[in-house]
Amino acid sequence: MNAIKKFLVTIISGLALTGCFDMTERPYTLLDASNYFTDENSIKQVIAHIYAQEQSDLSELYWYAQELSADQITWRSWNGGSWGWDSGDKFVLSTHTWNPSSNYVNRIWNGAWTAIGLCNNFITDLEAISASSLGISEAQKRAYIDEVRTFRVYCYYNVFEVFGGVIPLTTSTDTSILPVSAMDGMTFEEGCKKICDWMIDELDDALESLAVNGSVNRCNQAMNRMIKMRILLNSEVFTGEARFGECKLLAKDIIDGKFGSYAIADDYKSIYSANNNTECKEIVFAFSSDVVYNKRSTNMRNGPFMSYVFTAYFNTKEEHAGWNCCCVTPSFDNSSNFYNQCVSFDANGVASVVKDMYDKELAVCFLDAPYNDKLGAVMERYDPRDIRLVAPYNDATGNWGGHFMKGVMYSDFGKGDLQFADADRDGQPLVYVDQVGNFQGKGEHPLQVVENPRWGETNSGIRAAKYPYYHIDSPYNFCDPDVVEFRLAEVYYTYAECLLREGNNNEAKSWVNQVRKRYFSANDWTNGSTVDGRSLTGAQDQAPRGFDSAFDEDRMLSEWGIEFFDEGHRRRTDLRRFDKFTQGQWWFFGRATEVGYDLPAKRDRKYEWFPVPDRAMAANPGLTQNPAYLTAAE
Repeated sequence: MNAIKKFLVTIISGLALTGCFDMTERPYTLLDASNYFTDENSIKQVIAHIYAQEQSDLSELYWYAQELSADQITWRSWNGGSWGWDSGDKFVLSTHTWNPSSNYVNRIWNGAWTAIGLCNNFITDLEAISASSLGISEAQKRAYIDEVRTFRVYCYYNVFEVFGGVIPLTTSTDTSILPVSAMDGMTFEEGCKKICDWMIDELDDALESLAVNGSVNRCNQAMNRMIKMRILLNSEVFTGEARFGECKLLAKDIIDGKFGSYAIADDYKSIYSANNNTECKEIVFAFSSDVVYNKRSTNMRNGPFMSYVFTAYFNTKEEHAGWNCCCVTPSFDNSSNFYNQCVSFDANGVASVVKDMYDKELAVCFLDAPYNDKLGAVMERYDPRDIRLVAPYNDATGNWGGHFMKGVMYSDFGKGDLQFADADRDGQPLVYVDQVGNFQGKGEHPLQVVENPRWGETNSGIRAAKYPYYHIDSPYNFCDPDVVEFRLAEVYYTYAECLLREGNNNEAKSWVNQVRKRYFSANDWTNGSTVDGRSLTGAQDQAPRGFDSAFDEDRMLSEWGIEFFDEGHRRRTDLRRFDKFTQGQWWFFGRATEVGYDLPAKRDRKYEWFPVPDRAMAANPGLTQNPAYLTAAE
C-alpha cells in the first residue's frame, strides 16, 4: 500500500453526492497539499472523491467476496467451461478454491487501499491547516476530520472483514516507510484484536462531532454506531471474544433514537426507490447515485443476473446488456427436469412453450429430506405469500415491485412477446428455472441429481431483480437508487440475534417480525392458507420450508439472508458467525457422496479468511501471510 501524498481529485459529476455537496465548482486536477484546501467547498469536493472511491470497490469487489463465496448467489459457468471474458477468475469464489495467486484475491486487496490512503492524507493535511484560513470554525474543521476518520474505519472494516489480522494498520502518510501487517510479531488472532480495538477507539473518539439526523449520504452518528455494532456482533469470529451483551445494548440505543431518529419503512420499496435518500426513514447511510449522470441499467446489484436480452422484459431503450453469469442458488435438485416441464422439443430440436411454470413436486427441494439443508435454496426459504416473490413489474408512474425473474420470459414485464435466449440456447424460449443444470445434455456432463455452477446453461437459475428497473416512460428512466449500506432493519435483526443468544427466542422472533410484517397482506400475516397444496399458518408464525417451528439459530440466519439478500455486505460474514461458511451444507456443498459431486463435504477452515496476494507479498516484505495459507498444498 502506498499512501498517496497528492490527491488525484478529478471530480466529475458522476461522483457527486446529491443533495450534500455543491459539485458545480471547477474540477481539481493534480494538486499538492499546499493549495488544494482553499475553502470549505474544496474540503467537500475531496470528501466526495473519497466516498466515490470506496463505493466503487464495495459495489463490485466486496460484493464478489461477500456474495459469490456464500450460499445465496452463484457465478455460473457453461458446459464446464469459463464464463465469457473472465476466464473463470470469479468461479473460484463460488467454489471456495481461491489461493494467493487468484486474480480476484489480488483485485479485492488492491482495491482496498486507495480509499484508506486518501483518508489518511485528508486527515493529515487538514489537521495542518488553520480553520480560519478556510473560512470555517475549529468545530467545523473537527467535524470534517471526524467524518473522514469514521469513514476510514468503515474502509478498514471492509478489508479487515475479508483478510483479517494480516492487513496493515497505518494512519501514516510517509511513503518512504512500507506498512507492515498488524499481526507483525503476533499471532493472527492477536492481529485481529489489535485492528478491532483500534477501530472501536477511533469510532468512539470521532462520534461526538458527527451530525445527528444529517444527510444519509454523509457519515453520521448512527452510522458510526452501526459500524461499532457490526464489530461487536462479529467479535467472537474476529477475535475469539464474544461481545453480544455490549452489542445488544448498543443496538437498543440506536433503536431508541439516541443517535438520530429512524424508523422501519412501511413499504419496503422506499428503501430502493429513486428518491430513497430523502423519502425513506429506514436508511442510515447510502452512497449517492446522481440522477442525471448515473442512468445505468447494469447496476452491480442487478446487472450480473440479467440475460443479454433482458431489456425487452423491462420495456426500455437502454442499450446495455446484462452479464448473464449470476443466478440465485437453486432450491431443487435435478432428479427431474424443470425446464422440460416448461418447453417441449420437436424432432428437429425446436422448442415451444408448454406452460409458464413448472411443477415443484417433480424434484427434491434441498430443504427437504434427504438433504435437510438450512442454507441456500433461496426461493423456498421465503414464505410463498411474501409480496417480494411476484414477478418484477413497473409502470409509467414509477410504481414497481417484485424481486425475482422466473418461468417463461415475455417482454414488457411479462405482458408482451415471448423472449428468446442466446448463447448456448440461441433462439430457444428464455425460461428461468429453480435449478442449475445442463438441460439439453450438451457438453461433457450429464444431468445429475446435484449439479454445480460449472454446469449451468443460459436458462439455469432464477434471476434477482431486487433493485428497480424503471419503465421507459417513467420520469426516472433507469436512475439507480442510492446504494444503501446501513439501514435500521439491520439494527433490529442484530438486537434480535443478541436476544436469541441469551435464550430469549420468542422475543427475538418478535423483533424480526416487526420488519417482516411489511412483506405480507394483513390477512396473510395473521390467518392460515393453502398455497401449492401446502397448509400454512399465518405468516407471523409460519416457519420456512424445511425448518422447525421454533425460532432458533437456523431460522435467525435464514432471516438475515432473506432481508439482506443481494445487498453485498454481509452474507459471508453472517455464515461465519454461525459457523456455516466452511462447515455448513448447501446445494453442491456438504454432500460428498452425491454422484458428480467433486468438492469436499467440509471446506478447509483456511477459507474463513482470504490470503494476502502473492503479488502484494512480493512487493512489500513487511506483510505477513495468513498462516492458514502457508501449507505446501493449496
